[in-house]
Amino acid sequence: MATVEPGAPAGSPHSAIASIPIDVRLENVVKRFGDEVTAVDGVSVEIPHGSFFALLGPSGCGKTTTLRMIGGFEEPTEGSIYLGDTDVVGLPPYKRDVNTVFQSYALFPHMTIFDNVAFGLERRKIDKRDIKGRVLEILELVDLKGRENGKPKQLSGGQQQRVALARALVNTPRVLLLDEPLGALDLKLRKQMQLELKRIQAEVGITFVHVTHDQEEAMTMADTIAVMNRGKIEQLGSPTELYERPETAFVANFLGTSNLLDGTVESRGTVRLDDGTVVSVDTQGASGAISVGVRPEKVTIGGEHPNVLAGRVKESAYIGVATHVVVSTAVGDVSVFHQNTESGGLVPAPGDNVTVSWRADSGFVVNRGETPE
Repeated sequence: MATVEPGAPAGSPHSAIASIPIDVRLENVVKRFGDEVTAVDGVSVEIPHGSFFALLGPSGCGKTTTLRMIGGFEEPTEGSIYLGDTDVVGLPPYKRDVNTVFQSYALFPHMTIFDNVAFGLERRKIDKRDIKGRVLEILELVDLKGRENGKPKQLSGGQQQRVALARALVNTPRVLLLDEPLGALDLKLRKQMQLELKRIQAEVGITFVHVTHDQEEAMTMADTIAVMNRGKIEQLGSPTELYERPETAFVANFLGTSNLLDGTVESRGTVRLDDGTVVSVDTQGASGAISVGVRPEKVTIGGEHPNVLAGRVKESAYIGVATHVVVSTAVGDVSVFHQNTESGGLVPAPGDNVTVSWRADSGFVVNRGETPE
């Protein structure tokens, strides 16, 4: 069972620290809907206190069902779910020490911002003086100081999301569950809110479990990501580890873009590609038929690096910070993100013959397998 210290790469000497309590533990959790659909298939994971943990994957991978089981909105068919030391299977949501923020803000339109945030505290019969101080404190945390007397309709989408977040945080739950909370926002606001959520989580120190299908969002906010595929955790680790050293073809292509070139391991440090080209890469003990992966931004047009392929430019597209160049080679198309570091810099045109190259330590290997659609 994987346990990852917040901010520490999995497998590092500090990746499992006994002194950090576990806020969420899933043990062999299975969720079936009827006889034919297995939404979650034997998931086991431990989430330490203070983590910003993301469940990442495509639609239908089981991430939202997993979150709903932690929150008590669904019950597992098999397995155990612990919050701290308490097995919460069978407990309704209101008896679990969690709060959930949904994509739909679910604010009370007739109530003020203050009353929306105070709602949970009032239901718990907290003293009114304590409620006022706590609500004003949490509104300042989410940058809504001075807006407490307004109504939700007077706020932008991003501000309404902050109110929903404040309403969940004001109860100081053990765990905050976030179900695609930024999905309804436009791109610029979503990116702004990603940084805000990361700041807020760091300040309050509460464990966040965040569901998203957006790999950039997960990598921006989370210190640990579980990539899910077909009801299972495909790989668990820090954003850096998942991006730089994916363990499967699925992870390599779901987190960003990867060039995957089929070949056969010749030695620990070399692979013979299917066109006969020998490239250098750390094979990590793999053998037989594999794929060599390399990220497009780590491929250079020109042959200055040890691993070299010849080809012809198939297409190119200017995307701002880089020009995306697709080069057709004997072993398949290779994508290159040619950095636009100089204004008016020359980029090869479709039809040009070029070489592409990359360093040995820029590559990785994965088993040949299915990639995301």
